[in-house]
Amino acid sequence: MSKRMYGQVCPIARSLDVLGERWTLLIVRELLLGPRRFKELLTLLPAMGTNRLAERLQLLERSGVVHRRALPGASDVRAYALTAYGERLRPLLIQLAAWGSELPLDDEIDPGTVRAELIALHLAEQCPPDAAHGPHETYQFQVGDEVFHVSTDDAGVHARSGPAPAPAALVATCDLATFDALTRGTVTPAEAVSSGALTTTGNTGALTRAFEILRHRTPATTA
Repeated sequence: MSKRMYGQVCPIARSLDVLGERWTLLIVRELLLGPRRFKELLTLLPAMGTNRLAERLQLLERSGVVHRRALPGASDVRAYALTAYGERLRPLLIQLAAWGSELPLDDEIDPGTVRAELIALHLAEQCPPDAAHGPHETYQFQVGDEVFHVSTDDAGVHARSGPAPAPAALVATCDLATFDALTRGTVTPAEAVSSGALTTTGNTGALTRAFEILRHRTPATTA
């Protein structure tokens, strides 16, 4: 038995045999936003190093969590993507993100690691089910150097890296500070547009709907 294995029948222990190593869940987090090439993952998680990333990906492949596939329009380019089995981790990681958002930040956390697309991922996936009952549409964002999109359909609300695959109802451009303020509700979309901090193409309704979806919500309290 490997020293890294717990050697227990318990499903939690067996899950941790695959997911419990440092960095592994962050690889899965990145793939929640869509397929990534090896170099992209290394850029997003530079502290891992090449050897550790390759080792973690091999374990995830052997366990059926990820697979390599051709990127659309580039059959010779392979990227890592979640399998249907790996996709089942999505609600678990989103709940873990919600739980972790209530933990205090410590002095060792690097504020430079904040990424708008991760904010969008957490907020979109936590959106109430009735958010998908409105128009089925896509919103594209450019926040600094990041480009990502959020889509609503019968399956819910999802954030993905990269440009929208079809014409978007809204294209919004701003910096990270403005995006964060918009999602926290400390600035309204109208105020951000008026100040020049946010530029958009698309209708006002789409702008309002986009930031209704991408809005921090106060955790429910229990008596």
